[in-house]
Amino acid sequence: MNEIIKSIEDAQLKAQVDEFHVGDTVKVYGKIKEGNRERIQVFEGVVLKRQGSSNRETFTVRKMSNGVGVEKTWPLHSPNVEKIEIVRRGKVRRAKLNYLRDRVGKKAKVKELVR
Repeated sequence: MNEIIKSIEDAQLKAQVDEFHVGDTVKVYGKIKEGNRERIQVFEGVVLKRQGSSNRETFTVRKMSNGVGVEKTWPLHSPNVEKIEIVRRGKVRRAKLNYLRDRVGKKAKVKELVR
């Protein structure tokens, strides 16, 4: 039974997945369906966490919109995620950045990783 599930999950994986980490600022190009029309909407923010593995892997992005924090979680291998574009790399020492939810203003920023 395990091999059957694994073969189905492997068929759903994307061939090319963009390389990004927790703390990076990314632009996620997501497909949105409105009636019979389909368009692409950009969501730009900081990656708070990545969790799961294989085709179940998800990532959460947080942005500030009119002074209100908005978080969205996407499956990494979803056909609704067109592409992920990295705006800047972040220097963090944690796997999950939940502490950013409590911070406001300059304290909520992540330092940029200089390479």
